[in-house]
Amino acid sequence: MIPIKDVIPRRETPFVNYVLILVNIVVFLYEVSLPPDILNRFFYIFGLVPARYTHPEWAYFAGLHIDNYWPFFTNMFLHGSWFHLISNMWTLYIFGDNVEDRLGHFKYLIFYILSGLAASFTHFIFNVDSVVPAVGASGAIAGVMGAYFIMFPHSRIITLIPVFFFPFFFEIPAVVFLGFWFFSQIISGTFTLIVNQNASGIAWWAHIGGFVFGMLFHKFFKKNNDYYRDYFPDELLYRYFR
Repeated sequence: MIPIKDVIPRRETPFVNYVLILVNIVVFLYEVSLPPDILNRFFYIFGLVPARYTHPEWAYFAGLHIDNYWPFFTNMFLHGSWFHLISNMWTLYIFGDNVEDRLGHFKYLIFYILSGLAASFTHFIFNVDSVVPAVGASGAIAGVMGAYFIMFPHSRIITLIPVFFFPFFFEIPAVVFLGFWFFSQIISGTFTLIVNQNASGIAWWAHIGGFVFGMLFHKFFKKNNDYYRDYFPDELLYRYFR
C-alpha cells in the first residue's frame, strides 16, 4: 500500500516539516558524494551500532568511541538509498503537516526528535549485539504516524494498491491504514527476534518504539482542542476532524 495523500486540510504552513525534509535530503546528497569506503565508515560513526556500547572490545578494534552517544540522534538523518530517502520523506510529507498543525512548530520539532530518540533506544534494546548500523528517519516518522493515528482516526488516506501491475486507488480510514502498518511492524519485528535479530536490514523495533511513543506522548505537546474550531465552524466537521 502506497499512501498518496490524506484528506485533512492544514491551517498553517508546516515550516518545520519542510526543514526536516530538506535537512534529510541535504545530508543524503552529501552521503552520495562520498566514496564507498568512506561512506561505510560514515555510517559506522554516525549510524546507531548497538554493539558499540555493549561490546567495548569490538568497538575498540572497530575504532568507535563507546562514550559517544550522538549516534542515537544522528542516525535519524541518514539514509541508505534513494528509495529509503524518498519513501521516508514522502510519508513525512503526508502525515507531518497535520501533526505540526496540532502541536505547533516548536513543539512539533521537539516531538519529532524525541520520537526518533525513543525509536533509537527501542532498536538498541532489541538488538544489543548488532554490529549493523541502523540509519533512517523512519523511527521518528513512525512517532508522527502514531500521533496522527490518535489525533485523526477519521481521516482518509488515498492509497495506491497495485493489482497485477494495474494501479487501483482506494480511500482507506487512517485508523485502518496506520493500524495495519503498525501491526505489520510488530509481526516483522517479532519474526526477527525468533529467527535472527540481524536477519533483516529494516529496524522494525525502531518503528514500533517510535509509533508507540507518538501515540502515548503526543498529548503532552498538543495545542488546545479548540484550535481547529475556527477552521471548522460546523460542529459536526469539528468533531470529525479534531
